[in-house]
Amino acid sequence: MKIATYNVNGVNGRLPVLLRWLEETAPDIVCLQELKAPQEKFPEQAIRDAGYNALWHGQKSWNGVAILARNADIDEVTRALPGDPEDEHSRYIEAVINGITVGCLYLPNGNPAPGPKFDYKLRWFERLGFHAAGLLASGKPVVLTGDYNVMPTELDVYKPERWLTDALFRPETRLAFKTLIDQGWTDAIRKLYPNEKIYTFYDYFRNAYGRDAGLRIDHFLLSPQLDGRLLAGGVDRNVRGWEKTSDHCPVWIQLAD
Repeated sequence: MKIATYNVNGVNGRLPVLLRWLEETAPDIVCLQELKAPQEKFPEQAIRDAGYNALWHGQKSWNGVAILARNADIDEVTRALPGDPEDEHSRYIEAVINGITVGCLYLPNGNPAPGPKFDYKLRWFERLGFHAAGLLASGKPVVLTGDYNVMPTELDVYKPERWLTDALFRPETRLAFKTLIDQGWTDAIRKLYPNEKIYTFYDYFRNAYGRDAGLRIDHFLLSPQLDGRLLAGGVDRNVRGWEKTSDHCPVWIQLAD
């Protein structure tokens, strides 16, 4: 089973890129972030024509998450991260597909930091940690994937000294991610490539992609039930070089059946 995550940075504006990538790589499950489209504007028919069922939670102009499944049913669990009923951001959706619980998330950016946006980011991280602990306690196979907006270590960021005060790399953010991992989750890509430079995001400015000046902020966290099934994984870096593409690259893992 191949599972992928992709921050599309606007599902309608990037639809040709998304459809081309789906056709070329054929992942079984796909988690999308930053749809930037209200619920009724999600391109459901185009996704279905590509061979995928879809579950999505849209939001006008901002945020938005979706889960796609090829030749499989999607059983919705929730379309909001528990813990704050007043949080109206479309940043989390969870479903069961072929016996695997899939949580698709778009964690807040948090800049400028310090400030209210950074406080919201840390509160969201706390809610995620509480929910994740419950998922682990269930004993079910779970994958939590998406755009976490955090570079866990200096290996995950080009010129880390330039990012010390950024919300994606501040000590509080990295500690929150480590605390989450320490519950018992496996950072799948880092397990496969423990010492290699791997980036999943390249800014549109200053030729970041051409200079390979990137960040690793899109992650797969696997429960112990899936850790032993991890076979392979990687980043479809070439997609970042396509015309009118997202600033993120698709990231994927392969699990044994």
